Amino acid sequence: MTVPEADRRVFKQARSGIVTLLTDFGIDDYFVGAMKGVILSRFAQAVLVDITHNIPPHDICAAAFTLFAAHRNFPPGTIHVAVVDPGVGSDRRPVIVETEDHLFVGPDNGLFSPVLSLHPRAKVRHVTNSAYFLPNVSATFHGRDIFAPVAAALAQGTAPEFMGPTIQNPVLLQPNAWDPKADFAPVGSVIHIDRFGNCVTSFAWERVQKFSGGRSIHLRLKDFEITKRLPYYENATLEPDQPFVIVGSSGFLEISIWSGSAARVLKVGVGETVHLEVV
Repeated sequence: MTVPEADRRVFKQARSGIVTLLTDFGIDDYFVGAMKGVILSRFAQAVLVDITHNIPPHDICAAAFTLFAAHRNFPPGTIHVAVVDPGVGSDRRPVIVETEDHLFVGPDNGLFSPVLSLHPRAKVRHVTNSAYFLPNVSATFHGRDIFAPVAAALAQGTAPEFMGPTIQNPVLLQPNAWDPKADFAPVGSVIHIDRFGNCVTSFAWERVQKFSGGRSIHLRLKDFEITKRLPYYENATLEPDQPFVIVGSSGFLEISIWSGSAARVLKVGVGETVHLEVV
């Protein structure tokens, strides 16, 4: 099969053999083990890396953020399998996302929104070639029956264009919550709450710096105005009960409390509106 030039313009890296797994399956059931078994049965040389399997059940937003934050740390040619799939068995599409350096496999339900925002030249394919699936695909476990064998084929070097056609309308989550390259707006939201209760906002620090021109910033949510931005958690020990802003490891502004849960103290959840003020 001759690959059209348009189909070769994005993904150019050799495959690394690494396949990452991110799910909401937990570790108490057989689900993760079954997926790994399928991948290794198809490609015994695969290097399997667990990003996490503790995404809250059906929490697509949490999975989207976690995948976005983690994938950039892997070498070019890595295959990322992400399965948080409340629509499994429905007409939602299985997809492959091709960026310049990585391939992503999973359901078309918004999970890849931040990755697509970060990589505007990415291509999305509807996986339709059932020759790469397991026989007798179940209605409840596409992670094992579709995504795992497709990922194994990609990790071995199979060209994504053999899997299915490109699509122009992937499902996207709320754009302003995820797009680090969009025109900056001083109204954002809480996009993730980590296990420590830190509230990750949609404000990318790089964009905030350009917007603020070096002036101080405050964050306001609900009835709280957070005026302190600290470089390290240790700086908060003098006022341990007061929320502060810190630049998190993902590059976004986070609202934190020293040795406590900012989400619990401030009574906020994912989706809470956050205002940024330059003073």
